[in-house]
Amino acid sequence: MREYELRDAMRETAKTIAAFDPNPSTWLRSLTALLQDLEQQSRGASPMYAQIYEDMLKYLQDSIRNRLRTGGW
Repeated sequence: MREYELRDAMRETAKTIAAFDPNPSTWLRSLTALLQDLEQQSRGASPMYAQIYEDMLKYLQDSIRNRLRTGGW
């Protein structure tokens, strides 16, 4: 799978979540579950990926902070 195909699949997932309930306050559970599943996938792929996953979470946190501060991704 190419990166653009993954992005397209993620866009479809976002549409599915929003169609299920358009209220963003309800999306937290779905996003948390996605992150949990991704963590399990990373640990199953390689023990080394556990730390890389933690680093990715830190980068995500930084991206969210920047989004809240600047209003853009």
